[in-house]
This record gives sequence, structure tokens and C-alpha cells, in this order.
Amino acid sequence: MSRPKSTGGRVALYGRVSTRDKEQDAEVQLQPMREYAAARGSVTTEYVDHASAADMRGRKSWARLLDDVRHRRVDHVMTWKLDRGFRSVLHCLRTLEDFDHHGVGFSCLTQSGIDTTSASGRLMLTILAAVAEFERGLIAERVKEGMANAKRKGTRLGRPSAAARPHVMRHLAEVSAQLADGAISKREAARRLRVSVATLDRLMGVQKWMAA
Repeated sequence: MSRPKSTGGRVALYGRVSTRDKEQDAEVQLQPMREYAAARGSVTTEYVDHASAADMRGRKSWARLLDDVRHRRVDHVMTWKLDRGFRSVLHCLRTLEDFDHHGVGFSCLTQSGIDTTSASGRLMLTILAAVAEFERGLIAERVKEGMANAKRKGTRLGRPSAAARPHVMRHLAEVSAQLADGAISKREAARRLRVSVATLDRLMGVQKWMAA
């Protein structure tokens, strides 16, 4: 396995395991990073989160790491894989720009091409930025074409109304009857229909109007 070249000084080791996978262990990520950093005489601080990549509010250790970067309490950040730290290419690029602004390097243990302290690593990030921009352009074009095609076919765009959702259509009558009999609460009725209480009130109002 190839390794990143640049470490030294104060190195932040970031590990993250998803709450959806109970079999994951942060040690699988941290131990090889510890060994790599120790072999180069680095002083390490560990940051570990148990959350999905997109759950930024739940990633408390990531927020603490970013604060330490901004205050230059670390010189370098290392992750095991890119997806441990970043939820998307765009998020990666923006974060690494912030690291660079504060003079903090970044490398990925298992993806040695990503090392902002090397010329080849900066080239790799430039390529990633170009690919991300290209992908955003393609997505925008596809969305635009899809909307135009739907409009030509007379298709109604947007999320269907609550009353038109298959799950609501199947269970509305049964849930309404139980609610009317006092067998379930309004909150429970909303939960069963997978709608908010406010939406439930609207559905009940429409149902009474139709029955009148």
C-alpha cells in the first residue's frame, strides 16, 4: 500500500464510523494512522465521530477538529479514506481550501495521491475540482431537460399532495375511523399515515368536505 509522504509536527487523526453499520470499529482506521504518524515522530490528537457523513450536527469531533485547524492547534490532518471526513467532492474541496488558508496540510492514508503538502497532491485536487464542476454542469443540464420533457408531456412537477400519496390513500379511511372512535390519538394517526399533524388536519378537513 502506498502512503502519503507528508506528516510531522502536530497531526490530527480523524476517524468516523457510520451509525448504520454497527460492525464498524474506529480502531480499524485509527491504528494504522497512529503507527504511520508515530514512525515519523508526529504528536497526534485523535478525533472520532459515530455519525453519517452528512450528519454535520452529529459530528461533534469534526467540528472540534475544524476549530483546532482555524486556531492552528494542529499542523496536519489525516484521515483513513476521503469519505471518512467529507460528504462530497465539493465539501472536500471547500474544506481543504480552508485548511490551506490556515496553513494546515491534509493527507489520506490509503489514498496517497491526496496530499496537499505535495505538488502532485495539489494537482489531484485541481483535477477533482474540475471533475466536480463538470458533474454539476451535467446534473443541471439533465434536470433542465427532464423538466422540459415533463412539461411537454403535461406531467405535474413536484411532490404529490399528501392525499395522492399511495400510502395515505390506502390507509386514510381506516386511520380516520380509528381516530373518530378515539382508538388512537391524532399524533398516532399522523405517524401511521407518515404525515405531520398539520397535514393530517388538512386531510381530515378535505375528507369531511367530500362526505358532506
